[in-house]
Amino acid sequence: MVHKINFDDIRPFNDSEVNQYLRLLLQDEGFQHILQFIFKDQAKIDQIKFMLAQVTTVKDLQLKFVYQLVEDLILKRSTDGLTSSGLEHLDKNASYLFISNHRDIILDSAIMNYLIVLKGMNTTEIAIGNNLLIEKWIEYAVKLNRAFVVRRNLPVRELLMASKKLSEYIRRDITLQNTSVWIAQREGRTKDGNDKTQQALLKMLNLSNTKEFAEGFRELRIVPLSISYEIEPCGISKVAELYKKQTEGFEKTQEDDLRSMGEGLVRPKGRVHFGFGEPITNQIFESNEPISAQIEKLADHIDQKIYSNFQLWPNNYIAEDILNNQRLNSAHYTQEQYSQFVSMLEEAVAIIPGDSEIVKGMFLQMYVNPILNKRNTTNA
Repeated sequence: MVHKINFDDIRPFNDSEVNQYLRLLLQDEGFQHILQFIFKDQAKIDQIKFMLAQVTTVKDLQLKFVYQLVEDLILKRSTDGLTSSGLEHLDKNASYLFISNHRDIILDSAIMNYLIVLKGMNTTEIAIGNNLLIEKWIEYAVKLNRAFVVRRNLPVRELLMASKKLSEYIRRDITLQNTSVWIAQREGRTKDGNDKTQQALLKMLNLSNTKEFAEGFRELRIVPLSISYEIEPCGISKVAELYKKQTEGFEKTQEDDLRSMGEGLVRPKGRVHFGFGEPITNQIFESNEPISAQIEKLADHIDQKIYSNFQLWPNNYIAEDILNNQRLNSAHYTQEQYSQFVSMLEEAVAIIPGDSEIVKGMFLQMYVNPILNKRNTTNA
């Protein structure tokens, strides 16, 4: 039976373990540096450490510390406002599998959980790749905050076994534990603004399906989630990475991931919108097609929903006009917004080493692709 599998190597910490790991976290030198970076003031840091040492449940940790952190550190300091749509379609007592586009390592799931808690829903568990557990304090911090581990870069046989276990874990959470789950539509963040659901993700989810394809996916109650930042998080480093990949065969390091986590938290993001789609249940039909064809159709359906609920910003329209050397989108932005975007573009071209025209084109395309995807979707 699914619920008899031992998930200890991938699961988050439970309430009985919270205080033990919080105390370990508080002793960790790396975590001490993070507290200094965030709060600066030693008296404030001592107050927070004292408070955290008393916490004994995940819910307490999230409500007393994590959501305050999201509000104060992220939303107030580095965004120009957060909005959402579609949460009214969700039952706060039900569990869902949120599949979203992936733009920022930490923020995507952190802000989503912040939003659903405001609506009276319980927080989701979060899928995180083991490649991001770079230091022990990061592993403690994310597992205390309801993250479970996706094991990557394994030999083929081990990867299949790990994928099956992950699939069983997610299905158990949703169908037996009434616990929602967030997972990105792809491994790694979208670097070029072209959000696309990896069919490998759906194949993994299907590994635990003991029913017909459609019924097995209906019971997961997939909610497509469109995450849209006015200013692309880590936009310059994403373009730099893309450029290096195309010209030098760039290989990302753990230090790159660590830098992206930090940059994503503090760099300006402009306005932020989270568009929640309706659960995909009735739209998945029984079919005699091969499983591969059904997976392809489901991936495409998720993409269409993510595109249609994606919030376009002035920057997207400006980028398209600059790329095409036109002003057809001028109704969507002001001259001031145009000038601000041009400054951002010039900064990217100045910072990123390489052919300036190619760099410029890549930076613009990152903002243009969401427009093209939304236009091409049947529901836009």
